[in-house]
Amino acid sequence: MGLMSEKKQDLIVAAKRAYTRGIQTGSGGNISVRVPDHELMIVKPSGVSFIDCSEENLVVTDFRGNLVDGKYQPTREALLHGVLYQHLPEVGAVVHCHSPWSIGWSYSKRDLPALTYHAQLKFGCPVATLDIDAPVVPEEEMPRVLELFAKYPKLPAFLLVAHGVVALGKTAVDAEHVAEMVEETAQIAWLQQIGLKNGLIAG
Repeated sequence: MGLMSEKKQDLIVAAKRAYTRGIQTGSGGNISVRVPDHELMIVKPSGVSFIDCSEENLVVTDFRGNLVDGKYQPTREALLHGVLYQHLPEVGAVVHCHSPWSIGWSYSKRDLPALTYHAQLKFGCPVATLDIDAPVVPEEEMPRVLELFAKYPKLPAFLLVAHGVVALGKTAVDAEHVAEMVEETAQIAWLQQIGLKNGLIAG
């Protein structure tokens, strides 16, 4: 298996897992993997469901989101992915899901705390929340995205208000696992808030 095929298979496995786990439905969300030693990335096309990703429909773009190889239109969030790769050389993949518990928490406009021992072990910091009033992160807002990583150098993911989680990893499968844990942590955070409000747990 060649390098490009190997990277595409990593993306496909992660995409299908995210769909199966219910953290991305329909044709929304976006996912990419870095092409090593090149300023290129493999991305999910716009309008294609995670469950339908295949070697035939994935596309290759530069870090600006310009199509380099493939027959389909790249995801509209390609620029966000490219900026993350350009400024975070340790990141090999990005998974952006419209996961419901994470979106629910994002409306609080608060960082998501690492509530469980597992999250504390894996994350080591809160999951930052960023309020950008746009369906796609525009270029002029990219400095605000990068500021999150200046504040939390080990940040594994961040939330976009009303838009979901952007998770990072060395591979697409790693990034998808981070997205799952963020979603689980957001659900626990909501349950904790309900418990506090109803006196079921101590404050």
